[in-house]
Amino acid sequence: MTPQAAKDSAAGGPSAPRGVSARDSMLEQRVARLDLQLAERDAQVEDLQARLDEARQEVVRALAKLQTVASRAEAASAIAEAEIAVQALRAATGTPPGGGSDAAQTGALLEQASAVFAKQNYGGALYLANQAKSLAGVGRSRLGAGGRPPLRTGEVSFAVPVRLQATARGRVRDGPGAAYKVLFTVEPGAELVGYSYLERWVRVGDDGGRAGWMLLSLVARRGIEPGGR
Repeated sequence: MTPQAAKDSAAGGPSAPRGVSARDSMLEQRVARLDLQLAERDAQVEDLQARLDEARQEVVRALAKLQTVASRAEAASAIAEAEIAVQALRAATGTPPGGGSDAAQTGALLEQASAVFAKQNYGGALYLANQAKSLAGVGRSRLGAGGRPPLRTGEVSFAVPVRLQATARGRVRDGPGAAYKVLFTVEPGAELVGYSYLERWVRVGDDGGRAGWMLLSLVARRGIEPGGR
């Protein structure tokens, strides 16, 4: 454990950089490589999303040809449930219709379901409505149990909440730095959920609904015991 981590496990603050020139050069190269990898991943995600959209449309077309036994009432009920799920996601994220990745996708699926329903393709409408509900559920799970505050400058959100545990007795603070007040303290082995990180700090929450920031060095993936065993 670093001196800073030891201090906060009993507050941690930024230490003065040393060997700035050489280290900055290495960091710049690493950042450039990571930017390229991120661009590649974004392109892959866009390609996969396009394929998924096309696959969904193929399913809808197939269901229209098969004249499935899905009733008008079943499809209408599923669309109504999907509308509630989409509205809940928008409320949790504070996102207006058409904004935000998950909210935008669920909204688009819901619109498609309504359009297909109007064409009396009830099987296709039921399928798309269920897709919208499922995606809305994923979006809510990313937020964690009561939602999260807006991201700070430089804060990076995890794609999905990460199961963590405390590796030492540590202070959970109101912000990512030693100058922020201590909200509560967790004991070694305490189960936490990680939502995002900023430099050497991670935003966490516990089962009791409490949330705050801890040093990254004081947590590990759930299931890894203190000491790395």
